[in-house]
Amino acid sequence: MDLTTVIGLSGGLIIVFTAVALRGGMVGLQGFLDLPSAMITYGGTFSALMVNYPIDKVVKAFKVVKKVFAEQQDNPNEYIEIFRQLIIKASKQGVLSLEEDIKEMDNEFLRNGVKMVMDGQSQEHITEEMETELAFTRERHKVGQEIFVTLGTYSPAFGMIGTIMGLILMLADLQDTAQIAAGMAVALLTTFYGALGAYLVFLPIAGKLKRRSEEELFLKSVITRGVMSLHAGEVPSIAVAKLRAYIPRSSFMDPSVTKKGKAAEKDKSKKKKKTKVKYRKKKK
Repeated sequence: MDLTTVIGLSGGLIIVFTAVALRGGMVGLQGFLDLPSAMITYGGTFSALMVNYPIDKVVKAFKVVKKVFAEQQDNPNEYIEIFRQLIIKASKQGVLSLEEDIKEMDNEFLRNGVKMVMDGQSQEHITEEMETELAFTRERHKVGQEIFVTLGTYSPAFGMIGTIMGLILMLADLQDTAQIAAGMAVALLTTFYGALGAYLVFLPIAGKLKRRSEEELFLKSVITRGVMSLHAGEVPSIAVAKLRAYIPRSSFMDPSVTKKGKAAEKDKSKKKKKTKVKYRKKKK
């Protein structure tokens, strides 16, 4: 789970409502909870969303929200190492020897690319297939991002509509002037709900989905380049150099960025501790 997303959403809500409670106490906090205001703001927002997008697109967009809370995508360094091993094996034993490796691959995009190389497809065909998949992935992600940007746009607007409705209802009955201030406060709640939903939930989720999409597309670009190197039968060192051109130098220079690198670093640290203990015992 991505802790930054959880901390950001929960922390934002806690800060806002804690500030309200410190200022007005529990009575003031209860004044910020109004069901009709929430219904006007969020009910109107989602109703307008249904008008703008087909229901299947909306359902798919909300299924993608789990990516916001998921951990970061696989590190490209791991795939560079995978392609190095695949190219070495293919150069020694032939491309058909990679069949067992394909079964162990979790990434479907990588698996399909290597399988096309094994099937003897031309480089033009493989490139076209993989770039088409990238294009469709980009379009699917774009719709999900647009839906949450739309929610962030509609939410403040319906908050303002709710405020106008509240003012109309308040001004229509001015017999009790003592209730004007209370009525004004309730009317402004919809604006508060709309702004809070837009700038703490909907727009940040759209931004995080954009980041996740960029990470996935970047990883698939690295995989596409690796499959091309495998198909061309390039020298492993040259293939690795081409793939490393995609990522920052600080990333591939640090072995701890990959899972294997982290495990190796832990093993090294354990061995160092053991040797230090042995050395001390001998010295005594």
